[in-house]
Amino acid sequence: MQVPLYQAKAEFFRMLGHPVRIRVLELLQNGPVPVRDLLADIEIEPSSLSQQLAVLRRSGIVVSVREGSTVRYALAGGDVAELLRAARRILTELLAGQNELLAELRQTDTVRPTVPTSSRS
Repeated sequence: MQVPLYQAKAEFFRMLGHPVRIRVLELLQNGPVPVRDLLADIEIEPSSLSQQLAVLRRSGIVVSVREGSTVRYALAGGDVAELLRAARRILTELLAGQNELLAELRQTDTVRPTVPTSSRS
């Protein structure tokens, strides 16, 4: 039985749903990167990075190339980089909207309506 497209998409986004995996993909946007450089930039245990790289490799999003004793990782295609750029644009728009709302809330807090006091005669 074939998996429905919406379920396949959900699995894809679930696979991306780890901060280390997103950071790896960001670092790979400019070209192949040796594992040692990924470790230096991400600052996690080698075993943890290895696990996350394995998930990305199994999904087909990244590929690894061995050059002597050095293993370099690269994006399997340019679409992943475009997806990350789209995510950045979406987040920028969402946060800009939140900043506008926050500014409006702050302005409302500083301009407090005056409550008329009743005069006693």
